Amino acid sequence: ARVNSLHRVVLCFQEVIYNRINCRVVAMDLRAHGDTKVKNSDDLSAETMAKDIGKVVEALYGENPPPIMMIGHSMGGAIAVHTAAANHVPSLLGLCVIDVVEGTAMDALNSMQNFLRSRPKTFKSVENAIEWSVKSGQIRNVESARVSMGGQVKKCEEPLNSPGVSKSIGEVIIEEEEEEEEDGESNHKRKKEDDQEVKKESLYTWQIDLSKTEKYWEGWFSGLSALFLSCPVPKLLLLAGVDRLDKDLTIGQMQGKFQMQVLPQCGHAVHEDAPEKVADALASFMVRHKFTELKEGFLWTAAYNTCLLVSAGVQIGPTAFVTISLLCQIKNKTLNVHICTLKKSTHKLWTSYNIKFCND
Repeated sequence: ARVNSLHRVVLCFQEVIYNRINCRVVAMDLRAHGDTKVKNSDDLSAETMAKDIGKVVEALYGENPPPIMMIGHSMGGAIAVHTAAANHVPSLLGLCVIDVVEGTAMDALNSMQNFLRSRPKTFKSVENAIEWSVKSGQIRNVESARVSMGGQVKKCEEPLNSPGVSKSIGEVIIEEEEEEEEDGESNHKRKKEDDQEVKKESLYTWQIDLSKTEKYWEGWFSGLSALFLSCPVPKLLLLAGVDRLDKDLTIGQMQGKFQMQVLPQCGHAVHEDAPEKVADALASFMVRHKFTELKEGFLWTAAYNTCLLVSAGVQIGPTAFVTISLLCQIKNKTLNVHICTLKKSTHKLWTSYNIKFCND
């Protein structure tokens, strides 16, 4: 089996998945991402990027591609769903979507521009970008950040005083020059030389200006849950929190239309924060569906931090229907059972129980 990864899957994940199952990982950068160059890089519609995936698979394998399981995170997960639904990869065996749900994504779009404005426009170096990603909580795994951030930023092609670069840097230089004028001509000359050295430094900015892609956002996520449920292949949904499920996915999960696993203590970049847990979930899913086999000599160990969500519908009257979900989590030798009662898909009531293991 082949694992085709959308967006940018970090090397940390590739290494751990190779240790577990027999597979090949193909990680591609979508148009305008990473080092991928296309003629019309501004066209980031779901339809165009889904076609890109099909063309890449065709270019790699010709008319007879091998069995492929497609994996996508966030926006990449949405594109994976669009690709699968449009049958651009005819040899598709399975689909894995990581931490993207239509309801949550659509709600987040209203504040997305504010989030993008809050990010630094430039970085002094790639190391500076890595440091920011970890300190801001965007990525919680330092090793993953070192791999991932290098593909998310690029050297600025414009000079510091151009409109495309943060003005604060240029303003600081001007203010310092004015202060030096007051201290004497010699100091001013020396400071001017220092400023020229600063200007020669290569700054880094984001590989893609996401704020300019706003017109495509709704097309990425609108109708995504129904599209995901309609894909006629085994499906796996990995989430950082159970609260991310929307109504359609809650009902679909209750009906057994896909497998879901919650990976707690992770941020949105689940595959980067916990590559081992994601690899375990994927390996288990692929072996279960007989897409591949475990590596010879690999000893499967049960993780002490794992989650399983089970839902069931209960008819309690002629018109009353209640969904009961059991979230079972093993953490630090304690079985945490969270029971959620969902009435009419609107009101949730969680009840939790903790069962401590008596021995090892």
